[in-house]
Amino acid sequence: MNQFNNQEEIITALDRMQYVLDEEFATSIFLMLKLRKPLLLEGPPGVGKTEVALALSHLLDTKLIRLQCYEGLDINSAVYEWNYQKQLLGIKLQEESGLSVEQKEKHIFGSEYLLRRPLLESITQELGSPVLLIDELDRSDEEFEAFLLELLSAFQISIPEIGTIKAKHKPFVILTSNRTRELSDALKRRCLYHWIDYPDLEKEMQIVRKRLPGIENKLLEQVVRTVHQFRFRKLAKTPGVSETIDWAESLMALGYREINQAALEKTLGSILKTNEDITLIRAEGPDAFLA
Repeated sequence: MNQFNNQEEIITALDRMQYVLDEEFATSIFLMLKLRKPLLLEGPPGVGKTEVALALSHLLDTKLIRLQCYEGLDINSAVYEWNYQKQLLGIKLQEESGLSVEQKEKHIFGSEYLLRRPLLESITQELGSPVLLIDELDRSDEEFEAFLLELLSAFQISIPEIGTIKAKHKPFVILTSNRTRELSDALKRRCLYHWIDYPDLEKEMQIVRKRLPGIENKLLEQVVRTVHQFRFRKLAKTPGVSETIDWAESLMALGYREINQAALEKTLGSILKTNEDITLIRAEGPDAFLA
């Protein structure tokens, strides 16, 4: 499935998917595809960590399986659980079957009663390797992170009632973290690593133009320069690249060809996502940004 011979081919292919990346990032992706090792992406929110998994799934023409992590995430939600209602029905139907207790148990713990969640689904794909996105792993508990080690090292999952299920096709695994907590060394050792930071001015303009090819040069430069100024402020939620694109698109939708005081006032909700941040920027006044 890995049809890429070098990093340059990956850069070119993802550029066609409107995803801009540098050679260092392309090298990490190339090694992930070549070595079948998980890739851990860390960086602030909104810089394209999640989106690269979607772009890769389209590029490789394979399924994207996403596990969104959160506090309290457990095996039942992430790996598998039994269809208890179907099992109860199965037990009732077998009451007069004459089967032994062992035979009944073997039946109701068969694969047809198993509900596959994202991690189990990713290693039981029949047609080829999917892209498995484990998104915002830092939001999950350390206990769940420890559970992942078996999957990331051997690409297998142990189910007590069935045994060990090994991957038919190893998934391409991308893990993301906003670094709200430090991930364990054991997990990091099993992964390739890449840090995605906010892009510089030129690269962010390139990204926005890829997404909004109709944007005028003056508006594009004003938007990106203003966002970069916002990032120097102590905001509760620093705007990422996704917010830059949202803001530019909002301004275009309202017919603005440049940012003036009215445009800034009307569209702050497209770029800033807390009342405190909007109040802070308004208090500085538009001249602080539009000059």
